[in-house]
Amino acid sequence: MMLHQSRKVSLSLCLASILLMAACQEKPADSTPGTTGTAGTAAVRVSDVTLGRAIGTDKSISDRTETFRPSDTIYASVATDGSAQSATLRAVWTFEDGQVVDQATHTIVPTSRERTEFHISKPDGWPAGKYKLEVFLNDRSVETKNFEVRAQ
Repeated sequence: MMLHQSRKVSLSLCLASILLMAACQEKPADSTPGTTGTAGTAAVRVSDVTLGRAIGTDKSISDRTETFRPSDTIYASVATDGSAQSATLRAVWTFEDGQVVDQATHTIVPTSRERTEFHISKPDGWPAGKYKLEVFLNDRSVETKNFEVRAQ
């Protein structure tokens, strides 16, 4: 009888150890587009990208537009939701022929809804034409915004 109970205890301990090890293993990354993180933890995602001519102190666009003048500074406000120990946002600005106009990277440590600001300016003026902003979260493209510069 004692041997039978000993086996039950050993089996129970073994099963508990297996469950504990499985729970401690790193989970696969969240595969939802625009998100990053591990399953079982809050993930960060890009929830909105807005373009405009002016940005407020809270890093939200105060003069929204997708049509700019050659002399404008072009702002992008990237809203993220969620949390992560670290995340990287990258903005790549291109001209209609695919030529990269500018790119910038910000490392963020989001804890809730936050905004990150990107901008480009050209003192001698932007050439008229169609442009694109592509936003990456941890090297994954998550949002694209098309805009235009029109001669005055």
